[in-house]
Amino acid sequence: MSGSSGGYTRPEFLVETDWLADHLDDPNLRIFDCTTHLVPNSDGTLRAESALADYWTGHISGAGYLDLQAELSDPGGAFRFTTPSAEDFAAAVGARGIGEDSRVVLYSTGAVSWATRVWWMLYAFGFENAAILNGGWRKWRAEARAVSTDDDCSYPPGRFNAQARPGLIVDSGAVLAALDDGNAVVVNALARDQHDGTSERDYGRPGGITGSVCLPALDLLNPDDGRFLDASGLREKFSQNGIGMEQKVLAYCGGGVAATVDTFALTLLGHNNAGIYDNSLSEWANNHELPMRAGG
Repeated sequence: MSGSSGGYTRPEFLVETDWLADHLDDPNLRIFDCTTHLVPNSDGTLRAESALADYWTGHISGAGYLDLQAELSDPGGAFRFTTPSAEDFAAAVGARGIGEDSRVVLYSTGAVSWATRVWWMLYAFGFENAAILNGGWRKWRAEARAVSTDDDCSYPPGRFNAQARPGLIVDSGAVLAALDDGNAVVVNALARDQHDGTSERDYGRPGGITGSVCLPALDLLNPDDGRFLDASGLREKFSQNGIGMEQKVLAYCGGGVAATVDTFALTLLGHNNAGIYDNSLSEWANNHELPMRAGG
C-alpha cells in the first residue's frame, strides 16, 4: 500500500485521498467507516451510539461500516470498548471481509481516534496492511470525491489470523509498573483541562493518572484539514511534552480510544515500544486504590 509523504519512518500506515480515489476498484481493498458518536447524558456522562444511520446518508464509495462497540468490543467486558479475545476479534473482522491478503483503509467522519482505535487493534493482533485515511471524511468531502448511499457495501468473508502482540494493549498493572520505570512514560491523550482536573467532565475522579504527562490527541493533527502533522511536527510535539523516542510509552484516555492517536503517531515515527491502556480512566478513575491527581 502506498504511503503518505511527510517524512515518516512508517509512511505505509497513512494514505492520502488521491491514492484512495485511484484505488477504489482494487479487488483486495477493504474500506471502512469506523465512526462512533459519544452523546452526553443528563448526568454529564457520555454514551456511545452507532453512527450507522449517518453512514447510510453518505460514505466513501464502496466502504463498509464497522461498529466499534457492537462488533469489535468484548460483550462481556465491564467497560464499553474493552478489546475482545484474539479469537473473537478474528471472527468479527473476518466476517467483515478482512483477510490475510486484504489492504485495509480506515476513516471516520469526526474524530480520527475511532479509526486509529480499529487500526491499533488490527496492528496489536499482528496485521500490518492497514492504513488511516489522512484527513478522513472531512478532507474527502472537501475535495468533492466519490460518495455513495448504496446499501450493499459488504465484502466477502476473509480469513484473519489474530496473533496478539504483547505490550500493545495493556492493563492497569502495566501502567503502575511503567510509572515506576525510569525508562517509561505514561501519556494522557485527553484534553489538557481534563488532565488538569478543571473540566466539567470526568470519568469518576477529576484529573489524570499521577505521574503521567499530557499530550492531547488533537495536538497531533493539523486543525485546518485534520491531517496528521508531518514527522518533524510530530517529533516536536512529543519532545515538548517530555516523551522520548527511546522510552516505553503507555497512552491512556477515557476508554482507550483517543490514546490510539498518540500511539499511532509514534508508530508512524518508527517507535516500536508503545501501548495503550485498554480501559483507561473508565477503570482507573473508579478504583480509588489507583493514584490520580489534578495535573497528573
